[in-house]
Amino acid sequence: MNRERWLLLSDGARPTEDIYFLESVAPALRSEGHDVGRLDVRAWRWRLARWILSRQLGANLVLCRSLPGRVLQWLERRREIFGRIVYLVDDDIPAAAEDESLPAAYRRRMAHIAALQPRLLALADVVVVSSAGLAARLESCHGDVRVLTPPLIAPLPDLLHFDEPHCLVGFHGTRAHLADLQHIAPVLRHLHDTSPRVSLEVMLGSHTPAELQGLERLESPKAMSWKDFRGYQQQRRIHIGLAPLLDSTFNRGKSFIKFLDISAMGGVGVYSQRPPYTEIVEHGVTGILVDDTPQAWYDALRYLVEHPDTARRMAMNAARVARERGDSSHAVALWHRLGSAV
Repeated sequence: MNRERWLLLSDGARPTEDIYFLESVAPALRSEGHDVGRLDVRAWRWRLARWILSRQLGANLVLCRSLPGRVLQWLERRREIFGRIVYLVDDDIPAAAEDESLPAAYRRRMAHIAALQPRLLALADVVVVSSAGLAARLESCHGDVRVLTPPLIAPLPDLLHFDEPHCLVGFHGTRAHLADLQHIAPVLRHLHDTSPRVSLEVMLGSHTPAELQGLERLESPKAMSWKDFRGYQQQRRIHIGLAPLLDSTFNRGKSFIKFLDISAMGGVGVYSQRPPYTEIVEHGVTGILVDDTPQAWYDALRYLVEHPDTARRMAMNAARVARERGDSSHAVALWHRLGSAV
């Protein structure tokens, strides 16, 4: 076996780095004798990173979402000293830059990355994306686009919390999905007011929709760092997870990562009835798929609240699918194919 060197150049996108490479693929590659590392190239770190990188002759590189402009320029001038270059991306970045429903600061950041993305695509031998929708968007920009759906890197819990009398309904998305949550906020308020055993958790802190603020049984922890969230996810248990996804160009590029996140917290999900969730959720078996109407969301949530045994069974089925579809061996197999092509 040829020993390979894989080096991920980091611009700080730790969730993407960990899910699709460092926590899923890298351990297996290391166990096989390959050399895998991460190199932070941001700000003042670039001076040392550049010195290290210039000595990695023949190394395969992973570029994750974005790179600082000066790092990108340096790579363009020295492309020939490296082996395979893989560009890993899990969002439709140009669409995010143009989506007026997203926070302005997030749009500005995405616009900056979108301006650099053609150069990242030009550097890459292969583009690895997280969904078929995103692949469809990028196939016109690159000749070799591969789909790597999200690996499961969190442990799956037991479901003993379903024995408890209360029911916790949780939303643990970022502000990039604030418009999706706002769409069902009146439904959640109505569910809270008509179901005394229901509590809500919305991890948006002060950005929680106004319709939900002040509810008696609402917890709204502020957004956490990726490291803190991973620890929180492993100890927090929910019964029902929320994954609303309105139809937009940005959302059409999304992966089914929320299915795995909800399973990792022990819940059964209610999902918008569109890709990517229609690709993994079996309605009534591993979750509930709903249209975008308030009545459809309320009926689905009320049904799960009133039928905890059914909700538990769906959560159990969802965990099984999460384990199967999120098996990191699929990701490792893809990286083996990429490495063997060097």
